[in-house]
Amino acid sequence: MSNRLFYFLIRNWILVFSLMYGLFVGLPFLAPLLMQIGWIGPAKIIYTFYSLLCHQLPQRSFFLFGSQSMYPLSEIQANWQNSTNPLILRQFIGNPEFGWKVAWSDRMVSMYTSILIFAWFWWLLRKKLNPLPIRGLVLLGLAMVVDGTTHLISDLTRLGQGFRDTNIWLVSLTNNAFTPSFYMGDALGSFNSWLRFVTGVLLGVGIVWFSFPHIDAAIQDMGISQPNTKTSRMSGTNN
Repeated sequence: MSNRLFYFLIRNWILVFSLMYGLFVGLPFLAPLLMQIGWIGPAKIIYTFYSLLCHQLPQRSFFLFGSQSMYPLSEIQANWQNSTNPLILRQFIGNPEFGWKVAWSDRMVSMYTSILIFAWFWWLLRKKLNPLPIRGLVLLGLAMVVDGTTHLISDLTRLGQGFRDTNIWLVSLTNNAFTPSFYMGDALGSFNSWLRFVTGVLLGVGIVWFSFPHIDAAIQDMGISQPNTKTSRMSGTNN
């Protein structure tokens, strides 16, 4: 029975991945729900675990059960602590008025969620798609590297007032064609928000497209197939 279960799980590894990875992707959204219903202890365990994987800066995170899905840094400072220290800001998980923070940032939401979604599309199209070459993965990941590095440099100069917060360079480049809210800050719909979303999705797609064909091929090359139990019993009898 255990062997049959093992072979079933191997042949249906995408199902196993979807269940286990889906739990991993879903837990950050469970944290604000637990806070909302008063289960503070389990929620804080989730926040603590995912803080090891993400900066959890509140101005770049989604909030649930509040008046807005994202809040500017100035509002967070006014309602939490008037600080530009990321180590202090990341501790803010919300309140009943703000709602409660998803346990990782908007970029992590887009990247990790896109891995799960594209994994399903890849499974349906796997016989028609060639594996992505390593240079393709590098190119798809390069956008996040550039975006993340420039954010880091900007934050180190002055969090909330750096060149990625004002994006004056982009105002000049586009001849001020968009509204001020598009250029400034990290709010949903801003240039920074869109760029984090797009670069996260690109890397998620690249990870699946590059690695999943190799994972599937490795499983196929193992030549594992469920043994015919009836044949095995007859063979044992003849011996």
